[in-house]
Amino acid sequence: MEQIQYAVQDEYGQDYAWCYGCGRLNQEGLRLRTGWQGDQTVTIYTPKKEHTAIPGFVYGGLLASLVDCHGTGSASLAMHRKNGYEPGDGVEPPRFVTASLNLDFLKPTPQDVLLKAVGTIEEVHPKKWKIHTEVFAGETLCVKAVVVAAVMPKSFTTA
Repeated sequence: MEQIQYAVQDEYGQDYAWCYGCGRLNQEGLRLRTGWQGDQTVTIYTPKKEHTAIPGFVYGGLLASLVDCHGTGSASLAMHRKNGYEPGDGVEPPRFVTASLNLDFLKPTPQDVLLKAVGTIEEVHPKKWKIHTEVFAGETLCVKAVVVAAVMPKSFTTA
């Protein structure tokens, strides 16, 4: 099974690691992890039984969550790399929030199949990145999406 060795979410500071989708400290969450695969980003997840829309198929909200966290994680990876760092370097990466999330559901997404979100990154502003994402269930392209991610405002800090 494919895995992400170095995920950007593993490097998020404790105050920012609680997201339901990708927070490593949220025991009830999805705990999505995003890393590099060449010059593209990848997030891998296998849906659970409770992520059912109708028997045999994945709930679209789970796919939106996958794309959302993949997008912000991808932007974080891109800016972190632009700043000269990679996950595993011990340097906390920048955090992003979703400014825009657009999905096109192309085919029903089967349950019990590994999902793989693959992102292509486009810098559109020094503090905004556009992530073009395709979500595959096995070899089947099920979702095409675009996320615009913005650097997290300082007002979002908990301190």
